[in-house]
Amino acid sequence: MRRSALSRLAVPLGTEPMEAKLVDDLPCEGGWQFEPKWDGFRCLAFRAGSEVALQAKSGKSLARYFPEVVGLLQSLPQKRFVLDGELVIQEDATFSFDALQMRLHPTESRVRKLSQATPATFILFDMLLSPEGKSLLQKPLTLRYALLEQFFAAAGGPERLKLSPYTCDRREAAKWLDQAGHDVLDGVVAKQLDGSYEPGVRAMLKVKLRRTADCVVGGFRYSARRKEVGSLLLGLYDAAGKLDHVGFTSTISNDERYALTKKLEALEAPPGFTGRAPGGPSRWSTERSAAWVPVRPKLVVEVRYEQVTSDRFRHGTKLLRFRPDKAPRQCTLDQLKAPARPPQLVAKLLRT
Repeated sequence: MRRSALSRLAVPLGTEPMEAKLVDDLPCEGGWQFEPKWDGFRCLAFRAGSEVALQAKSGKSLARYFPEVVGLLQSLPQKRFVLDGELVIQEDATFSFDALQMRLHPTESRVRKLSQATPATFILFDMLLSPEGKSLLQKPLTLRYALLEQFFAAAGGPERLKLSPYTCDRREAAKWLDQAGHDVLDGVVAKQLDGSYEPGVRAMLKVKLRRTADCVVGGFRYSARRKEVGSLLLGLYDAAGKLDHVGFTSTISNDERYALTKKLEALEAPPGFTGRAPGGPSRWSTERSAAWVPVRPKLVVEVRYEQVTSDRFRHGTKLLRFRPDKAPRQCTLDQLKAPARPPQLVAKLLRT
């Protein structure tokens, strides 16, 4: 069987991307390059002649889900490269994570249709193979990024290929961080200027802006192991006064779990959510994990969250405290709304 040319590259297909360690604040000392942490799919792109591969952070192929990006890379004058970047889909003056997720669809015809209606953009932020075909993994970031800039200039600036901005000014990076959290930026990444590229190692630093929201408890799920509360289902009121399910929190201390279970069971009553309700069983959940108990909307909790997509917390939230001082009707979806103006950083990127 013929061996793929991609596997013969000096940085072969299957190389893991360098990872980032979550920290609380941007570093102050040492030589650092700060970059936006884009809200998309991390992707390593490989090309050897006519062969092109898109590799997700998990190691799986993304090529069939983004055929327009494969075609874009095949159209470049450079015939051999390994690039690190982020796949995003633009909607209006921002990015849509929902549109990215819709691509992970089993039907090829559906993928083809979406690739034409909402084509993806590939944002570049690192280069792992030199123009001569030599590995750049051991080279410092300053050299890798300089070669990436040369690569981008030689590519001729196709519409769906972008070069990620960067700064060495911590104050500028802090401004970027203020724009995070609303389908745009996922935070800020810090890379050492003299650092090498370490596949699979958390050699970078990342900072995420963590916001808080006051939510109504509209229901709960029991723990899988015992009949005690495992997670709280969170809701916010929409403009019509309906309580929409927006996510969950499971960071409940063992000391308060028993008493909280009794309090929730005393409040049990349908419907729990009068607007958008939690979904039923799916291929990711069992019948037990999907089952939930509705409660009267009496309890308010403050939670910390990182990302919002379509008026929902994308991930689980951290329970900070109960808010008996706040009326449930004061907990509205307005807390999750993105800024009225598109972030300047995104607008700048989309103009390049």
